[in-house]
Amino acid sequence: MNVLKNYLELTKPKVVLMMLITAIVGMLLASKTLPSIYLVIISMIGIGLCASSAATINQIIDRNIDANMARTSNRPLPQGEITTFNASIFALALMAAGTAILVSQVNTLTAVLTVASLIGYAFIYTVFLKRATPQNIVIGGLAGAAPPLLGWTSVTNSIDPNALLLVLIIFVWTPPHFWALAIYRKDDYARESIPMLPVTHGVRFTKLQIILYTILLVLVSLLPFIVLMSGNIYLFSALGLGLFYLYSSVKMYLTDDDEYPMTSFKYSIYYIFLIFFALLVDHFI
Repeated sequence: MNVLKNYLELTKPKVVLMMLITAIVGMLLASKTLPSIYLVIISMIGIGLCASSAATINQIIDRNIDANMARTSNRPLPQGEITTFNASIFALALMAAGTAILVSQVNTLTAVLTVASLIGYAFIYTVFLKRATPQNIVIGGLAGAAPPLLGWTSVTNSIDPNALLLVLIIFVWTPPHFWALAIYRKDDYARESIPMLPVTHGVRFTKLQIILYTILLVLVSLLPFIVLMSGNIYLFSALGLGLFYLYSSVKMYLTDDDEYPMTSFKYSIYYIFLIFFALLVDHFI
């Protein structure tokens, strides 16, 4: 049982679940009626397996860093619960299975985009960007923003501008979301010489960037209403959620409470779920 638990932990199930939820939103928004249950399930399996593979590869590459960071030191690879070789075989099997399912049961476009996002996160971000620039999460965030597009293409087999708006919302949301966590874990990143923004430019500067990105996020979140993708239900929800997020960001800037960045980080998770839920409610009502 512990072996299964360790392999499950390699896949970062909470992160993958969050990705799948936004992918399902993309599927539902792409359809005037509900898509077939089979298509939803098989798409989620394929996308989920590839996302799990990317998470596993990320942990393989970062295993030495993870061993020295409080947040990640108990992961299976640093603890020696799973060997690097076995984790690599596991990651390849997940990627192969996920890709095969998407190609054979969904469509080739979704499979290509899913593999591209896997490569973007597992290799381009983890191997290069994470260690190269304090803008790592800004540039690398595109891979993590892909799930709504993957859900959309699984239904339509085409790239729609409205789907790209969903990607844009997550893309702009990612830096303030992650930088709040990076502030809280700044000492860990500094110890491993990872150039996260709070390490290279300081906490005060990072908090200011969070405010600026949150303002941008509020503006970007209005685009679905502006292009008539959604209506008043979404508009008022986006404004309310966005303004409260901005209030939270400003409060974090004005306080020196070391725990508040985690409060902001947790709210950012609620924010992205609720704004996508508002899109769904508006779409079907």
